[in-house]
Amino acid sequence: MDRHASEIVAYYTFRYREDQRLGARPQARLERTRTLELLRQALPAPPASILDVGGGPGEYARALVALGYRVRLLDLVPAHVAQARAGQPGVAAEVADARALPEEDDSYDATLLLGPLYHLLDRADRCRALTEAVRVTRPGGRVLAAAISRFAGPLDFAATGRLDDRMVDEARVLLTNGANDPSIGFTHAYFHRVEELVDECRTAGLADITVDGIEGPAWIAAEAAAHGPMAQTVFDAALRLARVYRREPALVAASAHLLAQGTVPDHPPQTGRNTPDPRP
Repeated sequence: MDRHASEIVAYYTFRYREDQRLGARPQARLERTRTLELLRQALPAPPASILDVGGGPGEYARALVALGYRVRLLDLVPAHVAQARAGQPGVAAEVADARALPEEDDSYDATLLLGPLYHLLDRADRCRALTEAVRVTRPGGRVLAAAISRFAGPLDFAATGRLDDRMVDEARVLLTNGANDPSIGFTHAYFHRVEELVDECRTAGLADITVDGIEGPAWIAAEAAAHGPMAQTVFDAALRLARVYRREPALVAASAHLLAQGTVPDHPPQTGRNTPDPRP
């Protein structure tokens, strides 16, 4: 495991409770609600087999199991795997790297990457993770991959009253390289432009690619109103706008998170299970 991967595992093991994230802030609640809606719309009907790569503690995996799907979860963080197994309902889960999946070709009806692209700083690694997702998904199956928008961090800081001079400087840097500065917050992460995400999915062999803005453009309003008398009213309005503007090109990148969807073609490029493991 390389240094960045080790630091990411340590971050999620000792510093951050991912299992509590999706029920907390308005942005996270919008993310959860809209992601589940988009999954229900995009996935084949239960009991289809779903591989949840980078599925964390299993929030989405459990929701899909409850809907009747057969789900297997893989995650780089051992603590997340333990939480996924121990939850109710429990989820079949193993530790694995998204760049080298321990799965056979064409094994799943759909594959989810709802986290790995956040933490792979190099384009080659992101394309490799997407290519692995294509490899293990049957022809005609779907791959859904989430990314953090290039503009999410600065918009979040502005909405919550934390946009100081240092963060303005970081916003300028993000425009050029997309790499998060862990000293400001979060951990090693890459923030995507929409066109980059589409290009990486296309490079991996996906067809019919679309990108949704998950939280919609009004998530920052929901964050700004979180502790005021209009909190629920603004949240509800933000959710409605997220549904209306889900693929409006001018507004997709205003979401905190992006969700790319693509179809595995009949003859996708295959890497095979003997591809060298990227981990030292």
